[in-house]
Amino acid sequence: MTTLQQQQIKEKVILGIDPGTNVMGYGVIKILERKPSMVAMGVIDMRKTDDPYLRLGHIFDRITGIIDEYLPDEMAIEAPFFGKNVQSMLKLGRAQGVAIAAAIHHDVPIHEYAPLKIKMAITGQGQASKEQVAGMLQRLLKINQSEMPHFMDATDALGAAYCHFLQMGRPSVDNKYHGWKDFINKNKNRLSHPSTK
Repeated sequence: MTTLQQQQIKEKVILGIDPGTNVMGYGVIKILERKPSMVAMGVIDMRKTDDPYLRLGHIFDRITGIIDEYLPDEMAIEAPFFGKNVQSMLKLGRAQGVAIAAAIHHDVPIHEYAPLKIKMAITGQGQASKEQVAGMLQRLLKINQSEMPHFMDATDALGAAYCHFLQMGRPSVDNKYHGWKDFINKNKNRLSHPSTK
């Protein structure tokens, strides 16, 4: 093993992204000797821009700038939560896609995590509030109260990065499916059954 390979194992920078159409959070952690520390966190605020396409351009520019500044080895992004509002989902999916495109443009590997998985990894409970996630991250990463952000989108993004750090030491699970029947067989707990009244 070369010295460079040893250094890459000992040191890694992870960029976390919490997608949003009004406010997008980002968080950067550095891993040194398996110990994580916060490097930066903040938000990309797009509330003053009405044009949805200009917002997407702003996301690409800002994510590109963050990647150029912190040179992450990998990006962890929160998967959109599937709600009932189709228009909101479409907008959020576009925002996430542009952030992913910025990472691809820089050859940064991308890992996607469901909100429930991130909350579970950090707090031990999938239904934890944003405040609970932020509080746990503050303790885990020893962040001063004065450094805690106004927007929780930033701590959510930091949570995605920290979740990926926790997953790094574990073997990856292959979630490939061979058609709908295979998907249903492997995800019976996710199916909703009609009531038998």
